[in-house]
Amino acid sequence: MSANPSPNPAAKSHSTGVTLPTDQELVLKVIPMPGDCNANGDIFGGWVMAQVDLAGAVVPARYVKGRMVTVAVNEFVFKHPVRVGDILSFFAKLTRIGRTSITVKIEVFAERFGSENEYTKVTEASLTYVAIDEHGQPREVPQKLI
Repeated sequence: MSANPSPNPAAKSHSTGVTLPTDQELVLKVIPMPGDCNANGDIFGGWVMAQVDLAGAVVPARYVKGRMVTVAVNEFVFKHPVRVGDILSFFAKLTRIGRTSITVKIEVFAERFGSENEYTKVTEASLTYVAIDEHGQPREVPQKLI
């Protein structure tokens, strides 16, 4: 370990110019493995989607305080391929709280293998979750300020 402190993760990257969000919460970090690849050697889009769904549920879970389900993928954009060994950072932010639903924006950044502190935005998405009761029926969520 270096004696120098690590740089601010919200600092601008040296080569890509991508800045990590400071107004969103880091909710998940994961490294894709060779078993997550498609025939082209890139990570399956479906694998990325599953990780986004997990990451997107973190912030609304605090509001819902119980069961919830994903009801909509409002937007999903793959900007760049994800590669084996990338360190993926998932950032989330609430964008809407409805009577029974919560919408979340998720942005995914890759720190490429061998390129410490250089980030590429690889995916962005918007998902909506609905709070449900013990019978699987929608229930109201507490109204808190975003």
